[in-house]
Amino acid sequence: MSLILKLQQLQGPAIQQMQLLYQQNRFPMEVRYYCAPWIEAQQWGNIDTDSPSSEPAATILLQQMIQQINEKAEALTGEDKFFLRMKLSNFATELYETYVNDPLKFVRVVRHCLEKEQRLVDQDTNGVQESMEQVMPVPDSHNEIESTLQNLKYKTQSQEKQLSDMQQKQELFAVKVQETRCMLENALDQMQQQYPQQDDPNRRVEFTRFNQKKMEVNSVLQTEAQQLMGMRIQLADMHKETFMLLSQVQSKVLNDELKIWKRQQQLAGIGCSPEGSLDILQSWCESLAEITWQNRQQLKRIEQLKQQLPMNMPAQEMPDLSNSFTGLLSALVSSTFVIEKQPPQVLKKETRFSAAIRLLVGGKLNVHMNPPQVKATIISESQAKDMLHNENANFNDTSGDIINNSGVLEYHKDSGVLNVTFRNMSLKKIRRADRRGTEFVTEEKFTLLFRSHFSVASGELMFQVRSLSLPVVVVSHGNQECNALATILWDNAFGDCSSGRVPFAIPDKVPWPDMAQALNSKFMAINGRSLSNENLQYLAMKAFSGQSVQTDDFNSMYISWSTFNRDPLPGCTFTFWKWFHGVLELTRKYLRPPWNEGSILGFITKEHAQELLLTKQTGTFLLRFSDSKLGAISITWVNEDPTTGERQVLNLLPFSSEDFHIRSLADRIHDLPHLTNLFPDIPKDTAFGNFYTPVDEVLPQSGDGYVSSVLVSKIPQITAPQSYAMENPGSVEPASPQQQPQNREQDFVNFTGMDDFGEMLNDRDRDEPQLAPDISDLLKDFDTFDMMDPTLL
Repeated sequence: MSLILKLQQLQGPAIQQMQLLYQQNRFPMEVRYYCAPWIEAQQWGNIDTDSPSSEPAATILLQQMIQQINEKAEALTGEDKFFLRMKLSNFATELYETYVNDPLKFVRVVRHCLEKEQRLVDQDTNGVQESMEQVMPVPDSHNEIESTLQNLKYKTQSQEKQLSDMQQKQELFAVKVQETRCMLENALDQMQQQYPQQDDPNRRVEFTRFNQKKMEVNSVLQTEAQQLMGMRIQLADMHKETFMLLSQVQSKVLNDELKIWKRQQQLAGIGCSPEGSLDILQSWCESLAEITWQNRQQLKRIEQLKQQLPMNMPAQEMPDLSNSFTGLLSALVSSTFVIEKQPPQVLKKETRFSAAIRLLVGGKLNVHMNPPQVKATIISESQAKDMLHNENANFNDTSGDIINNSGVLEYHKDSGVLNVTFRNMSLKKIRRADRRGTEFVTEEKFTLLFRSHFSVASGELMFQVRSLSLPVVVVSHGNQECNALATILWDNAFGDCSSGRVPFAIPDKVPWPDMAQALNSKFMAINGRSLSNENLQYLAMKAFSGQSVQTDDFNSMYISWSTFNRDPLPGCTFTFWKWFHGVLELTRKYLRPPWNEGSILGFITKEHAQELLLTKQTGTFLLRFSDSKLGAISITWVNEDPTTGERQVLNLLPFSSEDFHIRSLADRIHDLPHLTNLFPDIPKDTAFGNFYTPVDEVLPQSGDGYVSSVLVSKIPQITAPQSYAMENPGSVEPASPQQQPQNREQDFVNFTGMDDFGEMLNDRDRDEPQLAPDISDLLKDFDTFDMMDPTLL
């Protein structure tokens, strides 16, 4: 059953979560429904969304998606479908405009939605526990922030009206004072001219009247002045209240929500998809910037009014809030200079990589009117510590040279985003610190420092902004990548960048449940299906196999970095992480479809597999990851000796990536008649039939004169089941005692149930040069050449 049909069977909260999922990711559900077959047929997971080299493939998918939408729209006929046709056409246009400049983001969104859908289906049908990332309803904190911002906007508007009224009243008061002064001066001059004699009784009478009138006027003016004073105090109280409320909500946005987003961005490095939207954060930050700027401008106008009409006011009644609002604005701008797209955390020298920087408040502050430049440099862990503790640190002191490391912030009018994307950066040179103790090169961390400076309000305010990337590990060769990924996984999972930690401090050991959660997220993100509790229990037993553990309850145990990726597993030359990474990559490259179908048990010990299979009929098999070989999987099955009737569990020499590059797992299983049912009792054609290579893909090519041949897996030492031989005459030959196993993995069977010796031989064969096989050995498999002259061979 297709995923879209399973989604239509969801009920209750699952439906609401699915609707919320598409709303948050701004991906139309109508497109998901009408283009479902095409969407589900694409290999979204094969595109590395962190690599610029994947952009052409992502662009092709975007173009094909738009074509699919247009075709579906054209196929809808009838008047009742007119609006739906228009809606689909608009969706096609919106998708193109949204993602044409960032097709990798389009792939991330679609892949994220499909993964969430699968988890909703799993949860609804199988009761599978969700992992770290969950589709959550809108938190109450978001509603609280929205409500507070609306309240602040209303308060700011009220202050603006109050300020306008006060300004008008002050202007009228100033005019009245001036008019009164002129009136009194004119009356005094007229009285002095009319009664020039000082001892004139009439003059004294008029002066008495004049003084009385003056006192009355002064009393009126004093009353109006007191009213103005009251309006100033009231407005000051309003601004003080606004500042307190603004400080609180800004703290929630920057210290809570933005840090949560940064933490989720960090957890994306181990497979979690960020739930928070940077667009929502930007809308909040823009509101904060707008409100702060308006209040700051109001305070400047009040200051001008005070200078025009000075009044003696108590200092406590009129605090100087202008600097306080400026401080809020400065903190807001500095904190919202964020890395929208992190650079790859495993950075290979002389390899192109990308990153994107975004200023969340740039549009509201009109920063783009004089576009600032952003520069990227790479610094060491110690330099990052010095920079955070010393404002006067030397920013020119770097640990390497990056080419194409500067760009200009550009404003996108349609989306309101001010950002810069570095598409072609490359690390040309790296300067490493002296290593001490047991530290490896792949444990040394660096970070990319992005910085810029700009001014707003015609140079009134100057800002110096900077942002540090998540830690990166620099490698020069592909064989260092596995260890580098271990360093990055440990840091992403357990070094919370949002908590203000010292770069890049990490714990030396962590609780096993936290490690299990990290491994599960990593595996599920890459391979689609999460690990079961049994899988995680197996991993715990393997991780702690070098320690004397007296219990199977690993929830209270701690795993150290040394146990994770320094100390080799008992009897092996590799660490726990290298083994897990080998399984991860093997599944990603060759086993992902059967893993997602649940056809691979994988994480199970050889002993447990034997116990399970001995209870089943002959020919029942299961697949388990090899314990002693990196990135390999073995087929374990129940066999019955045709002469003695003895049943035993056999283990085929493990297959690795090199083997599956030649022939797939499903085809190898199909080749072997000894395998009949996948554990517990699923016919192998039912379990793997969808993954067999179609026959028409290996038919002879016409017109070139050649006939195609196919490699087929064969186990000459084991006789095929009699029932299979009867149903397929001539397909299986009994193995003669004189037959000797060839040096091929698919021809070797370990009858003791131990594959270590076979793996040792396999490793030896890989290290030693292979001799060309005798042509007679090649031709003897073809009946066509039975009559060839043996002297020719």
